[in-house]
Amino acid sequence: MLTLIAVVDYPAGAEAAGQRYEDTVLTLLGRHGGRLERRLRGTDGQAEVHVIRFDSPAGYESFLADPERAALRNALGGSAPTTRVIEVHEA
Repeated sequence: MLTLIAVVDYPAGAEAAGQRYEDTVLTLLGRHGGRLERRLRGTDGQAEVHVIRFDSPAGYESFLADPERAALRNALGGSAPTTRVIEVHEA
């Protein structure tokens, strides 16, 4: 099991496009053994935090390489969100 925290930041003025991108990309998790456990949005609408679990690290790598995900990201160009991913475990 792999648990990740993703901190997603949207470029100023591209918040709505970034949120639509995340709405779509998060639906791809299941095909890679992943699932979204929590999705929290900052009160300013410019950032989100996701708690995501994968059955294995290989599933996460597969998600990152998903061609549909890459195409969606490329379509956004400079409006694509930036994401910091942190692997975590229960303390």
